[in-house]
Amino acid sequence: MSAPLLSLRGVEAAYGQIVALKGVDIDVNPGEIVTIIGANGAGKSTLMMSIFGRPRARAGSILFDGADITHRPTHEIARLGLAQAPEGRRIFARMSVFENLQMGAAVAGLANFDADLARVFFIFPRLKERRDQRGGTLSGGEQQMLAIARALMSRPRLLMLDEPSLGLAPLVVKQIFDVIRDLNKKEGLTVFLVEQNAFHALKLADRGYVMVNGAITLAGTGRDLLANPQVRAAYLEGGH
Repeated sequence: MSAPLLSLRGVEAAYGQIVALKGVDIDVNPGEIVTIIGANGAGKSTLMMSIFGRPRARAGSILFDGADITHRPTHEIARLGLAQAPEGRRIFARMSVFENLQMGAAVAGLANFDADLARVFFIFPRLKERRDQRGGTLSGGEQQMLAIARALMSRPRLLMLDEPSLGLAPLVVKQIFDVIRDLNKKEGLTVFLVEQNAFHALKLADRGYVMVNGAITLAGTGRDLLANPQVRAAYLEGGH
């Protein structure tokens, strides 16, 4: 099997005296969808942010495509081919959809901008309709589409998504997860997903990890974790 695209070993991170990550080991292989599930406050978002150096891992190592990125500046990490759609979307509210997408493309340079723009407008036709509209006036679902599209404009090799379903209506959640599946299956994009909606995430993922209080407590295929009695009791509403 090929080497992992992303590999974390013994990663620890803290906010002051509060230890948020406790010796985390995770692998994401090329072409996979890997998810981390866990309760709110388990450390999932901290893990995502620590890969980009905010907060900086205070112990352990983070490798991307074999290169140690543990202590690299955030902008350098982005240029290697990692992109993130962060929790809460964090689009540029005063900028138009088009300007937000330009910001995403800045990492990769503008040589392929027109082709990349056509690609994300094909994936998200709603954004094409809203091209000149300010980001802050979009619906929650449209803002999530924009956050993912902005990340895609940087031509990532690894797309990292933090709580993409948060606060969205079920129909919109299905649309977002269908897009993630298509990006993976049709384009071979590797996806690393943090998600509170364990059912959707584990159905989508090749493999998953369960995080509790900053530590990984379970790992397995998405199917195995969906069937796991502990996971069902804790994260799947008693198995429903």
